[in-house]
Amino acid sequence: MHTPRLDKKRQQLDVLIENKVTFAADNSELSIYDTYESAQKVALRSDELLFCAMLSGKKIMHVDSSQYHNAFLPHESFVIAPKQKVLIDFPQASLNTPTTCLAIEISKDKISAVSEALNMQQRIASDGLFEYTPDLLVHTKHNAQTQQLLERMVHLFSEQGAERHYLIDLSLNELITRLLQQQSRDLLLASSQTLQLKGKISNAIEYIESHLAEELDINELCKIACMSRSKFYQQFRLAFGTTPALFQRQLRLEKARSLLLKGEPIGSVCFGLGFNSASHFSRLFKQAFGIAPRECRH
Repeated sequence: MHTPRLDKKRQQLDVLIENKVTFAADNSELSIYDTYESAQKVALRSDELLFCAMLSGKKIMHVDSSQYHNAFLPHESFVIAPKQKVLIDFPQASLNTPTTCLAIEISKDKISAVSEALNMQQRIASDGLFEYTPDLLVHTKHNAQTQQLLERMVHLFSEQGAERHYLIDLSLNELITRLLQQQSRDLLLASSQTLQLKGKISNAIEYIESHLAEELDINELCKIACMSRSKFYQQFRLAFGTTPALFQRQLRLEKARSLLLKGEPIGSVCFGLGFNSASHFSRLFKQAFGIAPRECRH
């Protein structure tokens, strides 16, 4: 992610740990953080929601309020709730290979406005599908659409033009929508796992997860959700912003990544999760995570 104005600002080093370059807009602020030396327990906190995306290197995120202590890697995003305190380790940062992260601070008013607009448009306000839950930690992998959106936002924030604020607002609406869809997905997945909130869609999600290696059976999913085919597709896309088939594929890829990081053979991971072609699996994996399965395994 490079623009002439951004590159020029990043060359001006004030500190070696979390050197910050910031661009402001209405209801939001985009910052690029570069860290040039190893460090531990660096505090991060924001009064607004903070959407973070790793660009290079590795961080270890510590969220004591939820006992969360995990690695944060490129092609992943991490959402920090307003006033939530996070401590960060930088195990790999150096002058030659800095750890770089993008952070977009989004006002609560903007999130509420997008949520209300979505609920009004879809007439599902009573279901609460697009109500932001501030204490829900969201740490996820980017899909290709989110990655392209973030690259576009860096250009919009860092460059100047008459339409800048309008275009930033449009991209912010898209980012918040994706965040709300992701949060809804995580909430439904957690609900289906803990059996505390059994709903029609969560029952279908539970079925997809437990039959991950099998060909998707839409008729069975419609039966489980007690919906017609058209209604099921409509409600599923509303909740997750994608189709059941693409949702299953993303779950398969995330599971594959987890297994490869544990050292499992590529072939057994590929075919064990229902992919029919090793080359097709490799292409989808690289598109989703930015690296080939072999690189992930090593």
